Amino acid sequence: MVDKGVWKDKRVFLTGYTGFKGAWLSLWLHSLGARVTGYALKPPTNPSLFELCRVDELVKSVLADVRDGDALQREMTAAQPEIVIHMAAQALVRDSYKDPVETYSTNVMGTVNLFEAVRKCPGVKAVVNVTTDKCYENREWLWGYRENEPMCGYDPYSNSKACSELVTSAYRNSFFNPKEHNTHGVGLASARSGNVIGGGDWAPDRLVPDCVRSILKGEKIIIRNPGAIRPWQHVLEPLCGYLILAQKLCENGPRFAQAWNFGPEDQDGQPVEWIVKKICGKWGDKASFEIDRGEHPHEAHCLKLDCSKAKGELGWYPKWNLEKAIDKVIEWVRAYRDGKDIRKVCYKQIQEFEAAH
Repeated sequence: MVDKGVWKDKRVFLTGYTGFKGAWLSLWLHSLGARVTGYALKPPTNPSLFELCRVDELVKSVLADVRDGDALQREMTAAQPEIVIHMAAQALVRDSYKDPVETYSTNVMGTVNLFEAVRKCPGVKAVVNVTTDKCYENREWLWGYRENEPMCGYDPYSNSKACSELVTSAYRNSFFNPKEHNTHGVGLASARSGNVIGGGDWAPDRLVPDCVRSILKGEKIIIRNPGAIRPWQHVLEPLCGYLILAQKLCENGPRFAQAWNFGPEDQDGQPVEWIVKKICGKWGDKASFEIDRGEHPHEAHCLKLDCSKAKGELGWYPKWNLEKAIDKVIEWVRAYRDGKDIRKVCYKQIQEFEAAH
């Protein structure tokens, strides 16, 4: 699993560190003793996990845009990282309908800029490009998509992430070819995770944050697609996968320079309404919901991941089932409501996750 000895004093360049997943990963990397340089725009929400946990006190903080290739190259060169984890993205489906140009420029050209910076930065051993489970051509199957399934993406967000996967493949073939690893020394992989949930996500038009906002205001939760099935998982699950993958790339880049799925067990692919009922039941205090029957932009109905490869070749596996993941969200939200030190709450949950089997 995650090896603290590997990460001690490792120089890590993390894009998107001000976002929900990026803030959690920054905390985890700091707890492992890594020396992190974070590169991202300002936190995308208010409140934000980044600010609540005072992440800027724990990493070297660079507020800049991945679309600015010159700035990205300059900061990466200054950081001299051994490991690069690329998480900066426009990550919302509904926002991609509103501004497709920003979505494509960030998610596609941002990836190109990152790889160009890596090409000009000697010493990088491992690069993990984080995309999404939505990069696959969705055929509404009831079984999980495997890493060799076709890329596509219906909406601009999903499609831009499929494009990012194709960019990754092209750069791996052209500039970071595993067969020429002795020359360039870089292991380049991509990571596709399911729908993450966890404390500190305040993104608009996302299921669990919408639930949390409504509950804290004492309002009824409104849900759009009650029957939509997603591969729900706690945010620490895929982050664990990214860390293990980076470790493996450092050890043997040619072998692990591939695409990898990180999703929950099959039984945790549950519909939206199931999730909301669980949250309401666990929160209590008359929490309730209703279904919005209006028209909404297209979103996939059924989406699951087959993670056999990550389990068999990386030794990664889900630790917390969906019930446990929801418990951890509720625990976090109660702590936030009660004014507790959120950084301590997050560290405690990370430690509990590391100890789980």
